[in-house]
Parts: sequence; structure tokens; C-alpha cells
Amino acid sequence: MPIKMKVYHRGRETLVAAADAALLGKTFREAGLRLEVSSFYDGDVVTEEQFLAHLALATMGNFVGAETIETAKKGGFVVDEGVLWVDGVPHAQYVVMM
Repeated sequence: MPIKMKVYHRGRETLVAAADAALLGKTFREAGLRLEVSSFYDGDVVTEEQFLAHLALATMGNFVGAETIETAKKGGFVVDEGVLWVDGVPHAQYVVMM
């Protein structure tokens, strides 16, 4: 399953938003939580290597989907304890604190 990634720049901050492509346009709900996989994530299809290279330069990350989360975990950007599950779909965030 391909990963879609969009990069946002604002001042000194760089945010990488990435999601499993098959989840785009879907909304998941569970126990008062709502996870909308909107156009916020709808960028370019990238390889694992491209995704990890962008994350290495990012100050923030927002990830949805099993493949995207697993790739971020391989790169050391996400740990299991930091993953929130909503209706069976994993979501995680990454922030560099200076």
C-alpha cells in the first residue's frame, strides 16, 4: 500500500503529514474520538526511503495507517506506546522539542 505525504513549511517548522493512500477521504470514529484522513495528508506518493529522509529534516510529523506508522517506527520516529488506535486505524504524531 503506498504512502502519501505532504510537507508543510511555516517559519522554522517543517511538518510532514503522511498516510496510507487507501485511507484518504475516510473518517474513523471510536469512543468519542474522530480521525479524518483529509486532504491534509494528500500529497505525493513516496517510497519508504523518501518518507524517512523527509522525516529526518522535519520538526513535526502526523501519521495515519499501518504502513505509514510501521515505516516511521523503523526510522525511530514513533514507538508503540505513542500510537493511538481509532476504530482499528493507528495514528501517531512526532515533535522535536528544542
